[in-house]
Amino acid sequence: MRFRTKLIITSVVIVIFPLFLAFGMFLMGGRYIVRKQQAAQEHSGSVDYNMVSNPIEAFAMGTDRLINDIEEERLVHPFILENPEVLQNINEKVASLYSYIIVKRGDANFYVADENAEAAESVIDELSYGSSVNSIYVLPESKLFVRQYNFIFSTGEPGSLYIISGIKAEFPKSLIIYMTVSIVIILLLTSILLTTWIGRSFFKPIDELNIAMQHIKDGNFDYILPTDVKEKGEIGAIYRNYEDMRLRLKESAEEKIERERQNRELISNISHDLKTPITAIKGYSQGLMEGVAANPEMQHKYVKIIYNKANDMNNLINELTLYSSIDNNRIPYNFVKLGVAEYFGDCIEEIGADLESKSIKLNYSNLTGPDTQIVADPEQLKRVVNNIVSNSVKYLDRDDGTGQIDIRILDEVDSIRVELEDNGKGIAQKDIPNIFDRFYRTDASRNSKQGGSGIGLSIVKKIIEDHGGYIWATSHEGEGTCMHFVLRKYIEFAGGSETVTVDHNT
Repeated sequence: MRFRTKLIITSVVIVIFPLFLAFGMFLMGGRYIVRKQQAAQEHSGSVDYNMVSNPIEAFAMGTDRLINDIEEERLVHPFILENPEVLQNINEKVASLYSYIIVKRGDANFYVADENAEAAESVIDELSYGSSVNSIYVLPESKLFVRQYNFIFSTGEPGSLYIISGIKAEFPKSLIIYMTVSIVIILLLTSILLTTWIGRSFFKPIDELNIAMQHIKDGNFDYILPTDVKEKGEIGAIYRNYEDMRLRLKESAEEKIERERQNRELISNISHDLKTPITAIKGYSQGLMEGVAANPEMQHKYVKIIYNKANDMNNLINELTLYSSIDNNRIPYNFVKLGVAEYFGDCIEEIGADLESKSIKLNYSNLTGPDTQIVADPEQLKRVVNNIVSNSVKYLDRDDGTGQIDIRILDEVDSIRVELEDNGKGIAQKDIPNIFDRFYRTDASRNSKQGGSGIGLSIVKKIIEDHGGYIWATSHEGEGTCMHFVLRKYIEFAGGSETVTVDHNT
């Protein structure tokens, strides 16, 4: 539940709940006090709360109506108050006012109902007599309300009708004390309940979050809050945000550890792969200096070997530089329209010369239309082809001159598929899903002849994906490997630009 909703509920409860309880306490307290004074008649099953809240006014209004009715009746029957049945009826009527009647003729009692005899006995001596008293007054000792109505009997004797209330004059005072104590208790109860409710929904989650953040501070990203993250409102949102933050921090920490491991592995790989050409360069240079190469032909051979080894070192350094750019997602691309036939024809011509010098046969076929075009960075796409071809050459593992690489360009409606297949030793099925991962090598023994940093194919995958394509491999051990990558064809749009430069920066 949202805090705003809880505050609204709290505001409403602070007002409504005490009023509701106070009203309930008033009803129960009034009933208790009235019955304690033994004011309710046996035939009355309910409490008149007007008599509880304002007994004097309720008593006065009730007796005024009764006296008016009596006077109207006396206009027709002047001596009706001498009839015991009429007096009994009047006594039953005033019972609803928690009252009873006493009728006196002179100094003698004329009428007292049997059920009120005991109560009348305690107050009869306090009753005043006289024609001057014809209103409500309070008995000095018992503190009861009395309404006196004077009349004349048929014998000429003076008489008085006394309506005596069972509610004492001091009753409102006790009710005020009772209600004051009740309201104080109600307010305390309301405060405790609301404080507990708000505290449970606010302070407890804050404490749990504080503990969780301490775990994060200590580097423990596995601590999970002991609360349902599906909870609604601000606390639920905070819990979910904490969980997202925890998972991201955990992932970031794991990535950092993995990256550090990969960097250490890269340094180890590069160091290992640089050591071989450096050792060769040192050895052949020393041979030249010491005159081991005695004739120009041998000297030329040594210089060529040194040159080739220097090129190998340069390629490793370039690969490392490109890896750094990929790692920071900062490879600059210059995308242009390329004719598939022309572009790949030039690539094949360059690659063919290199493969011919290594006694490796190259077969090339282009099955796309002469006008087929793609949008690509020519330099980076060439790097892809060269990396795959050099990787195939590295793992051909054939010294009998039967090495062969086939390059095919296939048309797939809205895209082209490039296949580069060799007849090398192949890749084990368990290794195929991992060959595009950084630093992954199928040659665990790190054959120095093969070398490599282990990032070539990861660079290829990155470049192809940045071109909007995808790449995969198929292979059979002992038969060879085929690399496949797909690039989308160029589609002419009105107002389109031939060249688009994209800088992949984060």
